[in-house]
Amino acid sequence: MKNFVIPAVLAGLMASSVTFAAELPASIKAKGEIVVAIMPNYPPMDFKDPATNTLTGLDYDLGNALAERLGVKIKWQETGFEQMINALTTDRVDMVLSGMTDTVERQASVTFVDYFTSGPQFYTLQKNKDTNEITDLCGKKVGTSRRTTFPAEIAEYSKAHCEAAGKPAIVVVGTEGSADARAQLRQSRIDAAMQGSETLSYLKTQEKDTYKTVGQPISVQFSGMGLSKKKPELSEAVKVALQSMIDDGSYQTILKKWDLELGAIKTVTINAGK
Repeated sequence: MKNFVIPAVLAGLMASSVTFAAELPASIKAKGEIVVAIMPNYPPMDFKDPATNTLTGLDYDLGNALAERLGVKIKWQETGFEQMINALTTDRVDMVLSGMTDTVERQASVTFVDYFTSGPQFYTLQKNKDTNEITDLCGKKVGTSRRTTFPAEIAEYSKAHCEAAGKPAIVVVGTEGSADARAQLRQSRIDAAMQGSETLSYLKTQEKDTYKTVGQPISVQFSGMGLSKKKPELSEAVKVALQSMIDDGSYQTILKKWDLELGAIKTVTINAGK
């Protein structure tokens, strides 16, 4: 019985790949590969395995699975985060898959196929016993990557929850990425930091008994696969392929591997970021 079931399943998957491939832009079908921008500095979404120095993470696994389902090879291209949108709009890459937040501002240049939810969350050192609630951060210095939307979100949160209550504002310190924020936190140059909630459980396993989260994420955000507005058929093919992975459970299996099930979506959306 198993000998008959396995070929049937494989045939179904092959048929799916053919269907998705038929929807791909002619330029991608012709070269047989999709070039994807990634910046491996945001574990567990994107990073390099310390033992092998090879790419790994949720985005890496998801991208490889999607490419297989689309019937093309994937070519990962390490790209500075601030250069990714330009690389996409100038056709140097076909997709951005690197934990990029889907925002209205970015939607002006990029089409996002949303694949994951997270939120900006404060954290500090466990030894900071006087910082347990978010309001404890009023008047204190909080560091976060200046390349993200987090500085503006902290300032907005501060106005609503600190300044509106007559407390001093949170002092936002822009950093050169999350690693820099953590370094400044350990050096006591800042009192707390902010990262995406999806990264903090991994961080705490890597540096045990060092960090603690402060409160809950202050908003819910979509992470999106960035695609060129000039290739709507590619966006649609990726959307359909990703939805098929959700429907058959392979998407959830990848998220479970990285302990990120809480960020799972049920229905794929395009440009749902606010």
